[in-house]
Amino acid sequence: MINGVYPILVTTFNEDGSLDLRSQLQLVDFLLEQGAHGLGLFGNASEGYTLEASERIVLMQAIAKHVGGRVPLVASSGATGTRSAVELSKEMAGLGADVLMVLPPYFLKTDGEGLMHYFGEIGGAAKIPIMVQDAPLLTQVAMPPALLARMAREIEQVKLAKVEAPPTAPKITQTVAAAGDSLILFGGLNAQFFIEETERGARGTMPGSDCVRQLVEIWNALERGDKASAWDVFTRILPLLRFELQPGMGVSAMKHNLVQAGVISSATVRHPTASLDAVSQAELKALRERI
Repeated sequence: MINGVYPILVTTFNEDGSLDLRSQLQLVDFLLEQGAHGLGLFGNASEGYTLEASERIVLMQAIAKHVGGRVPLVASSGATGTRSAVELSKEMAGLGADVLMVLPPYFLKTDGEGLMHYFGEIGGAAKIPIMVQDAPLLTQVAMPPALLARMAREIEQVKLAKVEAPPTAPKITQTVAAAGDSLILFGGLNAQFFIEETERGARGTMPGSDCVRQLVEIWNALERGDKASAWDVFTRILPLLRFELQPGMGVSAMKHNLVQAGVISSATVRHPTASLDAVSQAELKALRERI
């Protein structure tokens, strides 16, 4: 069963923008010590859109070897073309990914039948479970609950969906009604509706890399039916989650927090990801001190 808190790994860079593998593996260890149930690679919070193909291979190999099967690895492998997505997905599966998180084609949009073809081709080639990433704020591609349920019924490898279509909690309810037990649902968008999504049937969340211990506390409290404790922890971290949801600022904020915690060496991001300015860094520091 894939469930729980699966943070999206930020990709760590040296000051010159090259990969910092030492920090990357330190971050993996930190997140596992914090209680992460699995790890997400190459998502939006990973700056996957800035990585070269050769860098994905290096990172996937290093992380899979370091984790050594201790937790599942979910690797993002969507692309703007079906052929490219198929090849990338096969590569990630061969290098150690346990699940593929796949965005729909978002440059040239397709219809429902086109999406069935796209995800079917990927599943048939990669032969490992697929998490459909329903993220219309990014892709402008709508995937209604009925379509997600049809994917789960007709495409053998479609086992999960990450629902990031606001309002997310009602869509979780609608998708559970349409798909039943055939689809495991996760939330995203930095866990901003983690509790509501879980109470409506989601089985996990995929946040950033810097509040994992608290989110695991929330998950554990919900699992034992202690909603009051879950809300207490969530309320404490909500200002930081909210800060990181500002478009273009979240990844830099997460990296600054991880640098301050001594986990990674640099908060460097790659263009077009934005770096926090001095005022924003001061605001972030104040939030850290409160939390």
